[in-house]
Formats: sequence, C-alpha cells, structure tokens
Amino acid sequence: MRDKKKLISQILFWKEKRKALILAHNYQIPEIQDIADFIGDSLELSQKAAQSRSQLIIFCGVHFMAESAAIFSPEKKVLIPDPSAGCSLASMIDAETLRKWKRRYPDALVVSYINTTAEVKAESDYCCTSANAVKIINSIPADKPIIFVPDMFLGDYVVKVTGRKNLIIYPGECHVHAKVKPQDINSKMKKYKEAEFLIHPECGCVSSCLNYLANGDITHSKTHIFSTGGMIRYVKNSPNKEFVVATEEGILYRMRKENKNKKFIPVRRDMICQFMKKITLTKLLNSLKNLEFEVKVPKEIADRARIPLERMLKLSA
Repeated sequence: MRDKKKLISQILFWKEKRKALILAHNYQIPEIQDIADFIGDSLELSQKAAQSRSQLIIFCGVHFMAESAAIFSPEKKVLIPDPSAGCSLASMIDAETLRKWKRRYPDALVVSYINTTAEVKAESDYCCTSANAVKIINSIPADKPIIFVPDMFLGDYVVKVTGRKNLIIYPGECHVHAKVKPQDINSKMKKYKEAEFLIHPECGCVSSCLNYLANGDITHSKTHIFSTGGMIRYVKNSPNKEFVVATEEGILYRMRKENKNKKFIPVRRDMICQFMKKITLTKLLNSLKNLEFEVKVPKEIADRARIPLERMLKLSA
C-alpha cells in the first residue's frame, strides 16, 4: 500500500510537471481509472485529447485508440504506457487484406469500425462506433453495397436492425465479446429476473438476443444493446437497481463507483481483455518521466484516415 501511494504521488508530480492529460478507457484497471483525468470509450477519449490544451496526452488504452488520438491531434505528443497493448479485433484485418476485398467488390464503400488500425481507416470511406454504426449505415444510399470491417457480430447486428441486404461483412471478432453465448444470457435471465440486461453489440449473443426480442422471449424494456458509453449513461439514469452486463469486466468498477446503490453482475466471469490490463501505474509513471512510448501516425496515413473519421463525426452530430 505504501509503495502504491508513493507511485501515485510520483505520477501526480510528473503529470503536473509535464502538464499532461491522462486518459483511461472504461476497461482499464481500477488504479488507472482512479488517477485518470477522464474515463470514456475510445472515441470520447480521442475527442477529449483534441479539445484539451495539454500538449502531452498519456493514453491508457490499446494501440489503435492512441492512434486515433494522434490522428485527431497531430500537433500533440501522444504516449501509450505499453506499446504492446494491442487489440485482437483490430489485428483481424490489415490494409492489404482490405485492399483485396475492395478489389473483389469494386462498387462497394467501406465502413470500418473504429477498432481498426490507422492504415485500415485510411483505406475506408467511413468509420463508425458501436453507438453510431446503424446511423452511419443508414446514411448511405440503400442501393450502395458496403464492406463492413472487421467485427462480424456488430455487422450482423447492423443488418438485423437496418434490414439491409447488401452489407458484405468481414469475419472478424473480439476475443472477449465473442465468448458471450445465448446460454449465458438465458442462465442469467433465470437467476436475475428483475435485472436489466446491457449487451455490447460486439458480443456473440447479439443476433440471438435480437431474435429473442422479436419473438417476445425477452422484453424490450429490460434488454438494451449499448456501447460502453451508452451503458455508463443508462445505468446512471435508470431507476432499476440491478443490471447484468455483457462487456469487458473493467467497466464494472466505474459502474459500481458511480452508482453505489445499484448492483452490477457480469454475464460471465472471464470477460477480461489482457491487452487492456497491460497498463499499470508503474508503466504510466515511466511514460510521464521518460516520455515513452510515443504513438506516431505518418502524415499521409493520418490525413487519409482523418477523412472517414470526420465523416462519421459529421453524420453523428
């Protein structure tokens, strides 16, 4: 405990000395969330970095998120405390693979989920988040084919909600969210009959849940498909006292901290992203003291990647 207090004291000292902004994703470990200036989802964090006067951004998340912050704020120095903090979903597709798909479907536009590398975004026409994917897809003429990368569960969710028949879905998945199966939902529904269910659209159970909703097997009023930011806002405003949460377990710490009189139950106990957990207080202190590790996106890539991101922001406004 004494060592932890000393670490925190040193972090605060160097943060002030560097005039740095510390950003933490909702899935970060509790100690990182507690010391961050702002906690949010990947897009919220990038926007916060761009709005801040700080010229030094310490991004406690995974690499593609820090890249997005660097794209939005090219004049600022963006550091990630552990450069090996990757993303299993983002690594499912690279720029060359996407170019092959574009050659295979030359008439299609590309919508890439924000959980992609800068190089993939640079090959895309639009970006989307889990919160605005339906809105982005609906903004594109109905007769225009769309290559949707890289999350097949989010893509399938968009197809079911929009009814669109010309979405070409890339077969990628998040290794954490893909674990959630319909039987996990069924089991928790039987055990927690009064709970509301909050499900991330990357989950492997989303298609089944939409079918359950359509068939009346689960009620619309108690089942919600949200981004992490949507989940945080919903539980704060809901009068309900019990929630089953289907996303990475790191978000539960923030939910419990901000809603002390409510109960939050993970849909599974093994929904842990090892990449998100790579960021520690020791690594954060090292970043602040030694200005490691900078995330740079080459200007040509950043300029091209900024176009689909800005299109997304314009449509989402």
